[in-house]
Amino acid sequence: MERLHPLMLAGTGSDVGKSLVATAFCRIFLQDGYQPAPFKAQNMALNSYATPEGFEIGRAQAVQAEAAGIPCHTDMNPLLLKPNSDHTSQVILNGRPIGNQHATQYFRREGREVLRQAVHEAFDRLAARFHPIVMEGAGSIAEINLRDVDIVNMSMARYANADVILVADIDRGGVFASVYGSIMLQEPEDRKLIKGVIINKFRGDRSLFDEGRKQLEQICGVPVLGVLPYLKDIHIEEEDSVSLERKNMEAQAGKVNIAVVMLRHLSNFTDFDVLEQDSRVHLFYTSNTEEIKKADILILPGTKSTIADLMELRRNGCAQAILQAHHDGKTVIGICGGFQMMGQEVLDLEHVESDVERMPGLGILPLTTTMNGEKRTVQVDFNWETSAGPSSCKGYEIHMGITRPVAAGVKSKPVTTYKESPRCWGSYIHGILDNAPIIDELLSPWLENKEEESAFDYQAYKQQQYDLLADAVRHEINMPELYRILRGE
Repeated sequence: MERLHPLMLAGTGSDVGKSLVATAFCRIFLQDGYQPAPFKAQNMALNSYATPEGFEIGRAQAVQAEAAGIPCHTDMNPLLLKPNSDHTSQVILNGRPIGNQHATQYFRREGREVLRQAVHEAFDRLAARFHPIVMEGAGSIAEINLRDVDIVNMSMARYANADVILVADIDRGGVFASVYGSIMLQEPEDRKLIKGVIINKFRGDRSLFDEGRKQLEQICGVPVLGVLPYLKDIHIEEEDSVSLERKNMEAQAGKVNIAVVMLRHLSNFTDFDVLEQDSRVHLFYTSNTEEIKKADILILPGTKSTIADLMELRRNGCAQAILQAHHDGKTVIGICGGFQMMGQEVLDLEHVESDVERMPGLGILPLTTTMNGEKRTVQVDFNWETSAGPSSCKGYEIHMGITRPVAAGVKSKPVTTYKESPRCWGSYIHGILDNAPIIDELLSPWLENKEEESAFDYQAYKQQQYDLLADAVRHEINMPELYRILRGE
């Protein structure tokens, strides 16, 4: 098939839907016989994923690779920033951490070319294997104060000779100003790269925007390729924790109520996507002690800052509510950082996370965790023992720290998972709840007098959602015009 230009989905701001639209085009190009691959030079997210080779990338690019039908790779997201606080982030280059940096340090001009060269080399390797490359920008392309140090938006589009499509969120208002301003604030050479606009998150009758569409094309000089509806009924794993604010709901009768304890540095919340789709379950996020009391199952999720979040749980009263729930026979489980919290103690003698060297854990499991500077990132196959026998399961690990059972006078071997009972266990394995046998065991004590259904096939469900997303976007986008743009016509 003819080779297409790289396509970049740039944004008028953050959370306008770039990742979702990029996922859709990865699937559309695959359906149309191409071999697409996603690419985001720099991503900032607490949700990450382990590649088959055991490296770390942003979760959005792993999702986009799945939609494209290919294994994920670090070349798809060579630079990942994982926030430690409001001002500092762990910097991960080509899948491995290279240290923590303050924002002012990271965005300085000195040393910037090293990172720029690294992301360019990753793009070149990817473009040699796949086409078209579906690129994604970060935040707004109109941050002119950061233009000199930009390595992910227009400078990357310029390097790749990509055709840029600007994505704008009409639901938040000000769409005319945001589109026009984003285009007009570009340097002339970059403005020429912008070949079209996609209006996203439209609610209601789209014909009411027909005149607005024409006006936007007139003032901006580029075509509006489509107006996408607010796709609330299609479920694609999300990367930004902004979405969690919509999931902070109260317990419901007639369902197994599962509360994910809302942490300030919560990460990898995609661990719970399968539970959200399970008809037997009502899942919600909360740090309200009264809502915690109403849950049948409590989950302590992953976190980028175990010690800081453990201190916060004690401050806001959640720690006591969790212990009471455990005492009352509720199910309490922990994943990754939540697993570390469930132990007797967390040690940080090397100050990997904070200046606090010793922090008592919740004391639910007989474990102790020692933080260290080495991050473990790996995909894993494991067996899970149930009453029906062992089941083969899959997941992935991304964590710093070693956890051992507490044994007087004996240095115990490290553990990845510790299961005290079906109602009390913890694990470092992300994606552990994507496995149906584990879900069935988790829910079984709470299904009496509730709807009896078996867990559904989550992998098949995800593939179905990618197809639904592609169909929805294809229906609204002028695909012949987009293909003409990508062919350079």
